[in-house]
Amino acid sequence: MRQIKSFILRSGRISNAQERSYIDGKIFLIPFSDKIIDFSMYFGNDNPVTIEIGFGMGYATAEIAAANPGKNYLGIEVFKPGIGKLLWEIQQRNLSNIRIMEHDAAEVIEKMIPPASAAAFHLFFPDPWPKKRHHKRRLIQKPFAQLLASRLEEKGYIYMVSDWENYAEQALEIFYEIPELFNPHGRSFSPALSWRPKTKFEKKGMEKKHLIREIYYIKNAVGKLST
Repeated sequence: MRQIKSFILRSGRISNAQERSYIDGKIFLIPFSDKIIDFSMYFGNDNPVTIEIGFGMGYATAEIAAANPGKNYLGIEVFKPGIGKLLWEIQQRNLSNIRIMEHDAAEVIEKMIPPASAAAFHLFFPDPWPKKRHHKRRLIQKPFAQLLASRLEEKGYIYMVSDWENYAEQALEIFYEIPELFNPHGRSFSPALSWRPKTKFEKKGMEKKHLIREIYYIKNAVGKLST
């Protein structure tokens, strides 16, 4: 769907523990293909599935999954040390409700996720690409927002958090333009949701006096008429 990648494959040191987890935890990895998947084949149940795009080092993913054993979580990431770290968390916490895809999120969602199948999308601190000439690389563009909406089940939600004001404002308006999505807070940012764990990355942003902006949209078959 997107020829311009919204990410760069950054090199980073992978620890011995992360490397071992990466090798030993392949049972939790779903290979990329261009075929629609059946979630129940990978999770072994029909519990609702939340998809997290770009989980970084996976701390928030593991915390949320541990607190909600009756829900499934599919994390999409390309940063190998982060994948290794989340696999380590899965094994240490004995979590059975997380699966991981190591691939471009746009391709995964377009080609593998069934329409109206996801209970939620989490996008916590996506790369803001702060330079204006790089804004075209930002993941949240209107075609991608439309794709997310098409993969959400009715009453499913999109929850995005950013510490980059310009990007947050842009995303807020892009989601507002999608007819089947509505914002329970009008055209404003959402209050912080208490169940989302704060990560080291977020704390660093707060130390730099960055505002943490939260965006929350819900899918409704009749769209904004119900707001």
